Amino acid sequence: MPVQSPTAPSAVGRALPTLLLLLTVFGPISMDLYLPALPALTAELGAVTSVAQLTVTACLIGLAAGQLIAGPLSDRFGRQGVLLIGVALYIVTSTLCAISPTIEMLIAARFVQGLAGGVGIVVAQAAGRDIYTGGALIRFYGRLTVVGGFAAIVGPLLGGLLSSSTDWRGLFLFLAVIGAGILVVTLLVFRETLPAGRRTRGGFGQTMHDYRTLLSDRVFLGAVLNQGFLYAAVFAYLAGSTFVLQDIYGLPPLGYALAFGLNSAGFMTFGYLAGRAAERWSIPGTLAIGILIAGAGALGLLAAGLLAMPLWVVIVSLFLLAAGVATSSPPATTLALVEYPQMAGTASSMLGMVRYGFGGFAAPLVGVAGALSILPLGLVTTVTVILAGAAYLFMTRQPSRAPAVVSSPVHAAK
Repeated sequence: MPVQSPTAPSAVGRALPTLLLLLTVFGPISMDLYLPALPALTAELGAVTSVAQLTVTACLIGLAAGQLIAGPLSDRFGRQGVLLIGVALYIVTSTLCAISPTIEMLIAARFVQGLAGGVGIVVAQAAGRDIYTGGALIRFYGRLTVVGGFAAIVGPLLGGLLSSSTDWRGLFLFLAVIGAGILVVTLLVFRETLPAGRRTRGGFGQTMHDYRTLLSDRVFLGAVLNQGFLYAAVFAYLAGSTFVLQDIYGLPPLGYALAFGLNSAGFMTFGYLAGRAAERWSIPGTLAIGILIAGAGALGLLAAGLLAMPLWVVIVSLFLLAAGVATSSPPATTLALVEYPQMAGTASSMLGMVRYGFGGFAAPLVGVAGALSILPLGLVTTVTVILAGAAYLFMTRQPSRAPAVVSSPVHAAK
């Protein structure tokens, strides 16, 4: 049975959930903040565009790998120590990014920065599982989705604003400052959420056993694969929307920013609504609705790739795709983690690794036909959403758990 937060009655305890939400911004803001300065970075370091773009890929791979490493470590040694090491490493590597003299060093530093950023994401999900259950747990994962969408909006906008007063090195120093602020708040607020008696034992062998246990669970595996394929669709959208809206449909930068902001706002709104729907109605049902919404968006993009479609069709399709993925996230995360309080870090790490790993694989595929075709984006998103639907059917084909587990709240915080 999950324990309640030992500090819940105090001011510090009330601040802990807010800190956990803040930890989820590591990934989006690390990915997005410096993108407006990417052309200037490329020119200053004398790199070709394709090599400079590896700074994005390296961070994405690091975010996936970091979660895979940090999750089991936090199950064995506790959340607090692993989190403090991760945040400190994030500060150091962000500073290294700022002073990198070559593109090769920057790529390496970005990979390690991603590793460190992954720690915050996985600890936030696992610590949430430590202190919440039932409806409160579903609401918490809904809030994680909202904050992730908000960070996706703020990152590029803040980066563009800061680029008017500093260069790309200053942007990475700004990330280091953000990390330092979160480190201070963590030292003041975070109290260990995983007591010593509930930690795993046995080292690497126990970790491998935990992985086998998770992968043999139909519900866990189906939920993780569902999220991997849906996040592959949304990463394909992130990679392809720029050239679709600007190069093909001729939107100016401000128009693209408005369209991107609209979709991110939809991501936030539907993520919040999904948390409420899953709590009050049905967790599997909410997940199914998310898949259907994302499927409608993907089919719209596929149609735009096969036939000439007006701009509004593409914008609505992108909105539906983002909204569908957001709708799926709280119920799928709950299904993946709810049965494993004793290894929430390991379970969360696999979920995060698959989300970012599948996304990193799918994102480059949208450019295979050049910058003047929507068809690859439509194909990639349609195929991945279909596979996400197949994972859902696999998950629900034969019940392997008692559904009552998710319906008994222990923590009543709103």
